[in-house]
Amino acid sequence: MINIQTYSNDVIELLKKLISTESFSRQEDKAADLMESFLKGKGLPVHRKGNNVWVWSGEKNADKPTILLNSHLDTVKPSSKWTYPPFKPTSEGDTLFGLGSNDAGGPLVSLLATFLLLSETEQPYNLVYAATAEEEISGKNGIAMILDELGPVDLGIVGEPTQMQMAVAEKGLLVLDCEAKGKAGHAARNEGINAIYQALPDIEWFKNFQFPEVSELFGPVKMTVTQVQAGSQHNVVPDSCKFVVDVRLNEKYSNQQAADIIQRKVDCKVTPRSVRLNSSYIPLEHPVVRKGLKLGRTYYGSPTTSDQALMSFTTLKMGPGDSARSHTADEYIKIGEIEEGIKIYFELLNGLIL
Repeated sequence: MINIQTYSNDVIELLKKLISTESFSRQEDKAADLMESFLKGKGLPVHRKGNNVWVWSGEKNADKPTILLNSHLDTVKPSSKWTYPPFKPTSEGDTLFGLGSNDAGGPLVSLLATFLLLSETEQPYNLVYAATAEEEISGKNGIAMILDELGPVDLGIVGEPTQMQMAVAEKGLLVLDCEAKGKAGHAARNEGINAIYQALPDIEWFKNFQFPEVSELFGPVKMTVTQVQAGSQHNVVPDSCKFVVDVRLNEKYSNQQAADIIQRKVDCKVTPRSVRLNSSYIPLEHPVVRKGLKLGRTYYGSPTTSDQALMSFTTLKMGPGDSARSHTADEYIKIGEIEEGIKIYFELLNGLIL
């Protein structure tokens, strides 16, 4: 534990450099350069693919399980409401202002310091740290690009601002493009089949249907019709009515399962935009959760999506900072939060038996 402060100081300086570097989604190359340079400076063999950088702690042992420590390099663009310069790290007491400081710079560098600490002694697992791209847009050139390179992972710690509490579940997101078909005709005569009327029973179904599996953490699956488009002019019976449905899934259903159920229940054509952003869940009996509870951590279900949605293995979302600050003007992280995050991460993972 004697090196926690040293590593804290190192990674906080790295965070300041990252804040100073524009790192919007798909433009993370300079931030990845910084991360790669920092890791090489520690004498570590660094792997890189695109704007994703990862490093293993020693030689991988096929007889051990693998733990992944992961957070993201990219940020959203700053709004016009910032009063601090978003790309200039500004310290006021214990508070560090800057774009990406909270989401997810604090978790990113806290996990990095934890990786270095854990690497000082042999652990009962293989350990890999990955700083990845395109999380803010759920892009295909982020963590998804390197999962095959990493091989089987038994547990992922996903660094996002959770006040170092354990997000043991995360809602899935499914966006559906729906279309009801009719037949065009003149509105003045009894012609055609009105696609709007064809769509109404299905829209009503989306409003009222309840998926049978209800989550203790999230409650029921929530479906909301958010957009409707039909018709070309006032006197033409529309032959098509298109509408969009936003589906927020609890951990009881995969996106594909939900899409299949929906398509069987409605008459309109249903096209998922993607089935990638699945819900996630780690059992409360899992060793990392049990250890977290012993350390005084609480657990909850997270309504926001992260790279957890792209990981098919067991994950826990946890990190310093506060999700309420993410994507806001004058975003900040507290230095004390980073230091506490490193300490809790280390206590949670040091010697963990999976």
